[in-house]
Amino acid sequence: MTATAEHAAPRQREDLAEVADAAAFLERVEARLDTFLAARSSLLLEVSPDLQPVTRILREVARGGKRLRATFGYWGWRATGTPVTDATVDVAAALELFHLAALVHDDLMDHSATRRGVPTVHTAFAGQHRRGGLRGDAAEFGNGAALLVGDLCLTWSDELLDGSLLAPARHVAARRIYNLMRTQVVAGQYLDVLEQSRDHTTVDAARTVLQFKSAKYTVEHPLMLGGAAAGAGPDLLRACSAYGLPVGEAFQLRDDVLGVFGDETRTGKPVGDDLREGKKTLLVLVARDRADRAGREVLEAGLGNRDLDAAGVAALQQVLVSTGALDLVEQRIAELTARGADAIRTSDVPAPVASGLAELAERIAGRAS
Repeated sequence: MTATAEHAAPRQREDLAEVADAAAFLERVEARLDTFLAARSSLLLEVSPDLQPVTRILREVARGGKRLRATFGYWGWRATGTPVTDATVDVAAALELFHLAALVHDDLMDHSATRRGVPTVHTAFAGQHRRGGLRGDAAEFGNGAALLVGDLCLTWSDELLDGSLLAPARHVAARRIYNLMRTQVVAGQYLDVLEQSRDHTTVDAARTVLQFKSAKYTVEHPLMLGGAAAGAGPDLLRACSAYGLPVGEAFQLRDDVLGVFGDETRTGKPVGDDLREGKKTLLVLVARDRADRAGREVLEAGLGNRDLDAAGVAALQQVLVSTGALDLVEQRIAELTARGADAIRTSDVPAPVASGLAELAERIAGRAS
């Protein structure tokens, strides 16, 4: 056995152990969310038994998901070399509740009917209204209830973070990143609403929306939040950012591709919903710039048409492929993923953590759901 092989074997075992620890950590986060939501549900039911649908629907939508933000919070913490504690779990659970709030509000704004294969919150409450024979408009009732549930998740996210028993200095550092994340997500959401209302959107504007609405709060900020909560210094936080920005963008671009070409049984959302909503993604904007007259006519007729059928979706897909827009976005995903992986591998982050993050970047960029 060569000297290189002698050193590679234990390092590989160390990397695998780190990944196994990450999986066990997510189980702890899941359990923490379950017990936390159970306790807060009891508080709601003490107010009135009429809140039972709120507790039931909220706990249903809180289950499952990729738990990416919790995962990146974990890796940010581990990058400091600090052992995982209950505080780590609370910080990660807070990120997941914040994400749930964003999903509830985003689904409402996008008029999405399903999420993870089940009815979205506003849809579920509208159904509750109809089954209960209540007065008024069921959709308006569902929309109002969803706003409140999203706000409740935001409140509880704060509660989890502030109750995490972090040392004071670390809590201040973590709070600074958390507050920035919350502000920038709202800014990105507003810019998304604004761009969807404009006749013309530029690629630069679409990329700004992508970064602040999704990319930064999916990877960069959770990674930095985990690091700051564990006492990370400026150099480590810069390394987290150098990795997180391109990987977060790659993640969202993959999400955009899946929104048009994904398998509904795996994504949990109807294929073509992004097209029906008229989302001005990089995929769509490139196709619009490159399309011939016939292709532009197909795009104009189909994008934003909420009654778009399977044939209409297929016609739009063909334009996205024939113009080379899909190939360009796939190339962009690959470049961003490689940039992020290289940034973390060449940083001072411990080798097992760098390997775990590089592998995670490749996995989420190539995912099918």
